[in-house]
Amino acid sequence: MTPTSALRRDRGFSLLELLVAMMIIAVLGTLGFSQFRKHSAQARYLKAGDDLKIVAEGLDQYYLKHGRFPDFGSFDAMVDGNSSLVKESLIKVGMSAQDPFGQPYEGKSSRATYELKCAGDPNNQEDSGPIIRTPGQVAGSSPVSAPAGGAAPKADAPAADAGAKK
Repeated sequence: MTPTSALRRDRGFSLLELLVAMMIIAVLGTLGFSQFRKHSAQARYLKAGDDLKIVAEGLDQYYLKHGRFPDFGSFDAMVDGNSSLVKESLIKVGMSAQDPFGQPYEGKSSRATYELKCAGDPNNQEDSGPIIRTPGQVAGSSPVSAPAGGAAPKADAPAADAGAKK
């Protein structure tokens, strides 16, 4: 063996070393991607809760202004550009009628009350189940939402903190 061939052999990596390095990178990538998906789903769930909160606060502001809730048969009608909530600047223009998971929000309101609902994460109903908002109450399965229990507000007047989480 000549001195030049011995140097040439020491400069590179063996196939086994490259395979071990690629396996380590693959394991770290898999762990990182699963955490990314988990936190991404949690962010979509929080966004859905915030969207419902914005509309609920708009409905509460409308109640304070007019003494009743507006009559809407669907969530689409609430966020439509011709909606009284949008025209009076009680909710922002261009709100989506679909939640971040691609499912439609559900909602209706009458003179005395309203109910807003998001079905939650279809892939993880145990941790991110439905979110329901009514005057004075927020119900959801996430630890960041208010508990489902609690006194129901009077039907003819919303609670003072109707849009706030308890």
